[in-house]
Amino acid sequence: MGITSAFFTATSGINATSRALSEIGNNIANAQTTGYKTRSVTFGDLFGASLGGGGTTNSLVEGRGVRVLGIDPSFSQGSLQTTSNALDLAIDGDGFFQVVDSNGDSFYTRAGQFGTDTLGNITSPAGLKLQGYQVDANGVITGSIGDLVLTTTQQVGTVTSTVDMSGNLSAGAAISAFDIDDPINSSAFSTGFELFDSLGFGHGVTMYFNKTTNNNWQYNIVGNASEFTVVPASTSADGNSDLIATGTLGFTNGGLLDTEGAVTYYNSGTPTGLTFTNGAADILAANLAFNFGTSVTTDGGAGSDGMLQQGGGSVILTQSQNGFANGTLAGTSIGEDGILLGRFSNGTTRNIGQVLLTRFSNAEGLQPIGRNLFIQSADSGGPLNGAPSTGGFGKIFANTLEASNVDLGDELVNMITMQRGFQANARIITTTDTLLGELVNLSR
Repeated sequence: MGITSAFFTATSGINATSRALSEIGNNIANAQTTGYKTRSVTFGDLFGASLGGGGTTNSLVEGRGVRVLGIDPSFSQGSLQTTSNALDLAIDGDGFFQVVDSNGDSFYTRAGQFGTDTLGNITSPAGLKLQGYQVDANGVITGSIGDLVLTTTQQVGTVTSTVDMSGNLSAGAAISAFDIDDPINSSAFSTGFELFDSLGFGHGVTMYFNKTTNNNWQYNIVGNASEFTVVPASTSADGNSDLIATGTLGFTNGGLLDTEGAVTYYNSGTPTGLTFTNGAADILAANLAFNFGTSVTTDGGAGSDGMLQQGGGSVILTQSQNGFANGTLAGTSIGEDGILLGRFSNGTTRNIGQVLLTRFSNAEGLQPIGRNLFIQSADSGGPLNGAPSTGGFGKIFANTLEASNVDLGDELVNMITMQRGFQANARIITTTDTLLGELVNLSR
């Protein structure tokens, strides 16, 4: 092609450097874009036909310039920045968040700016729903994948089945007989707690302790007469209080818990247990246990880890029961393993889902479609789903966002390099034009 081929070679250089400058500009423009991954242009040389030599080992191949082979993203880790939004999530390590649109199409992103929509779904700013592992009614993570939902989650109330207590009953207390009409003065000590029924309603009751003989005690549980149904003899004369259950505790001569007698219930129906007036199911005697420690004779224990009978005053050190009322979601937290832990208004916590991560055998092959989203392509390979912090997947950090991995210093240096390349290729065109002008002048 002679000297004119220099025009085409230089033009290819101008086009290639222009494309590189465009990507550099795009990187700089997205230096503050959450989760953005810098992109770089890869060049490849062009060659034309052989010159001379007729295809022998001494033949020469004419260079025709340069072309753009591809635009490659860099999925290097961006810096992590703390935010005030609990649903801002960042991945430290390998993986992408998976989000779906209203048609169920999947997209992948490193930008973890999430919030909730009117239905409680965790969504991206574009309204795409974050995907995760679901939980069963008990908060156990299952293998099924679906939308992660927050605000519509409720915690169903749970019936009380155990009451645990530890402390000391004064060995110097006077012997007395319990009287439902005067429970305070006929008892040595008392403590209050709640019993929850099948409707999640809490019934406040009081347990009165009275010493019956040396080293033997009786406890009497009294509730509001409007909340329990008992035999008439168990209701106080004023009609306000019901004796709903009694039990006995025996101690060794060293003050250790020795025996725990069977609990007697005073409900009017059968079988025995607690009967409520609000329509809740009865708590059967077999389904309610009062634990005062591991007694020596009854449980075969040491008798020292629960209630004791020692000198000094009576006191309750620990007291708990496992029932609770229904509750609505009051707050959430997300751990490094991606598990969403719900905190409910009744004071309980429960798993409500787990953030799903997805990775690809060739993440650089993912197709960018804008809005910080990628889609699967033939070059990326198929998606592999997994839980954060397992199997090579990265960790999840809440209240955190992954910043763009653009290095402005590198981009400015690359910009200067490409600018000089553009200028040099443009100079080749002007120089070639001058040479052609000289050739034209030879004919004059």
